[in-house]
Amino acid sequence: MIGVALAWGACFVAISWGLRDAPVLWFAALRALLAGAALVAVASAQHRRLPRGPRTWALIGLLGLVNATLALAAMFAAGAGAAKGVAAVLANAQPLLILLPAWWLYGQRPTRSTTIALLLGLAGLTVVASASGAGAGAGLSLAAAAATTAGTLLARWLAGVDVIVVAGWHLLFGGLALAVWASLSEGQPDIAWTGRFMASLAFLALVGTAATTVIWFTEAQHARLDQLTGWTLLVPVIGVLLAALVLGERPTGWTLLGLGGVLAALWIAQRPDHTPPAGHHGLPPTAPAPAPTGAPRT
Repeated sequence: MIGVALAWGACFVAISWGLRDAPVLWFAALRALLAGAALVAVASAQHRRLPRGPRTWALIGLLGLVNATLALAAMFAAGAGAAKGVAAVLANAQPLLILLPAWWLYGQRPTRSTTIALLLGLAGLTVVASASGAGAGAGLSLAAAAATTAGTLLARWLAGVDVIVVAGWHLLFGGLALAVWASLSEGQPDIAWTGRFMASLAFLALVGTAATTVIWFTEAQHARLDQLTGWTLLVPVIGVLLAALVLGERPTGWTLLGLGGVLAALWIAQRPDHTPPAGHHGLPPTAPAPAPTGAPRT
């Protein structure tokens, strides 16, 4: 998860570089399409089994619209309209947004620690949004976080389907929808295929999307969602540091204060205050395997 957080934090800098050479929606569409094509190619080369049934494909298509089309469009638009460090903070509000849906859908009741983290994290995000002027960039970043949260919940519904197949096809569906959206709102793609743009696109698609999506979906299918998504609160730290070091964006005192609240929320959320009972992970409880003959049962 530290590796995923590093990759996602660096994505905000890569988006900033790439937007100098490409319009917002076309850049987002190319990111999703390249990542999806790479994963589908891997799945095909490894002869991975395709999902069966219209319901499963419908869920994959819905996942693509939410997790790729809406999330990436909002994220790229926010990157064009807000400071990169601020966008990194607000776009990663997923740990705070997922607590109640995970409780309702999968029976993962928030603990006292996660409830405190929710309140503290929301306060920190409010401070960061206020420091940024709470403009369109801040709102779009929060919209990206909401779409990503919905994508994580949908990915858990698809447990049992090959994760590389799901990741690849949902990105292709979402990328195609983004391309249609881009053609209607931005017209023909006006892209400068510079070395800077191609390097940004390759990193965003292959590292920041394809690889991290497979890891994320794998964990989302069996881990507690509140503890899993809590790790994404590391992304703003990396995003703010990289924005300061690479882009020269100096965070304000209020931004640092809000960021401190978000980090405190991560620390509180990851502190176990009790062991959840069996069956409260969103998955059915399993019976222990029988002990081998002659071996002690523990």
